[in-house]
Amino acid sequence: MKLKTREKIIPYILLIFGTVLILFPVYICLVTTFKGQSETATSYFSLPKSFYLGNFQEILKSPKLYYAYGNTLFITGISLAGSLILMPAMSFSISRGMRDSKIFRAIYFYLLVGIFIPFQVRMVPLVKLLTNIGMMNQVGLTILYIAHATCESVFLYTGYLDGISQSLEESAYIDGATTFIVYRKIVLPLMKPIIVTVMIREGLATWNDYLLPLITLNKSWKMWTLTLYQNAFQSEFSVNYNQAFACFVLASLPVVIAYLILQKQIIGGLTAGAVKG
Repeated sequence: MKLKTREKIIPYILLIFGTVLILFPVYICLVTTFKGQSETATSYFSLPKSFYLGNFQEILKSPKLYYAYGNTLFITGISLAGSLILMPAMSFSISRGMRDSKIFRAIYFYLLVGIFIPFQVRMVPLVKLLTNIGMMNQVGLTILYIAHATCESVFLYTGYLDGISQSLEESAYIDGATTFIVYRKIVLPLMKPIIVTVMIREGLATWNDYLLPLITLNKSWKMWTLTLYQNAFQSEFSVNYNQAFACFVLASLPVVIAYLILQKQIIGGLTAGAVKG
């Protein structure tokens, strides 16, 4: 086989292997969802003999699912809204201020250090703090997510802002624009690509997080998020994989629907970063 032919075939082989590796767990999840427990026990990898909907019916009867959905939507939505309002503005101040001010540089490097501190180190102090101020609830977890995203978000936003030419900002200042007008009218629209990227990252991380809800929302099932509810299908001696996988499908639906609706904006925002001014 010629060298050029090998160079063409190898990437396709790797792509096929990667695709199978990604789709195989999805296949297992879907086929298990539409099987009963007895059928799963006899033929785990095979297609279902009939599309059994009992798993979905059992889950949809439970009020725990709706509480979990509501809590997850509330926590994810409010934390993303808070991050969207605070982080770009904070990053703009730091990016434009740290060139002339040691205070802004100190704040930036202080936040940068926070990226390298493992969550396990911060976990116990955070739990003690939230317990002492009575915030071991959905509101406290939402604030915690906003604070938790600060370091990496500021790092990403600031790096992006450093690559944007300041000529438009300087022209606006000469014309008498205030800093707020410059930020809202000029800088914020230019930050759309990185904002989309950070929002996707934070949204998926918040929606799928298990550890933080586990240590803050474990008082009652009415406070559970979807990840905590999914864990409820595991008992001491067994796991109901059929209903667990059905719950995974239901939990993934809002993310899939949001992507289908916003895919043009998401892809446009991600690709626009390559041609920023």
